[in-house]
Amino acid sequence: MLTTRPGEAASYKEAFVIVSDLFTLPAFVAYLALGIFYFVAFVVTYIWITPQREMALIRDGNLAAAISLGGAALGFVQPLASAIAHSVSLTDLALWGLVAWIVQLLTHFVLRLLVRDLRRKIEEDVRSVALFVAIVAICVGTLNAAAMSY
Repeated sequence: MLTTRPGEAASYKEAFVIVSDLFTLPAFVAYLALGIFYFVAFVVTYIWITPQREMALIRDGNLAAAISLGGAALGFVQPLASAIAHSVSLTDLALWGLVAWIVQLLTHFVLRLLVRDLRRKIEEDVRSVALFVAIVAICVGTLNAAAMSY
């Protein structure tokens, strides 16, 4: 942190601190890029495996589809963020991100077994069902994230 006032020159030591902080920038970019890649890939995969067409439903104003998809996305990104925060390498992040991915997809399949006619209810914009599905996905994601904080 700079302790100089506006118009004053930074000391050599202060300038060194700023420059040395930038040495971690490549790691930041790498972790962020992998996180964004995993997030986008998860959402694409989730949309692909669900029987309803979420994006078309969302474009048509179906709130249930948006709630359900948003809950799954949040349920995935929580453990992904935990993996980013606690990983010791990009490989470590990639492995734990994959675990988060699998757990969230399994959560969806379990919910499809538990909620009768889930597809029809989402397509018919039954928001109570969508909210339940989203909350379960977020709860599982929260537990998954906590388990990754080893």
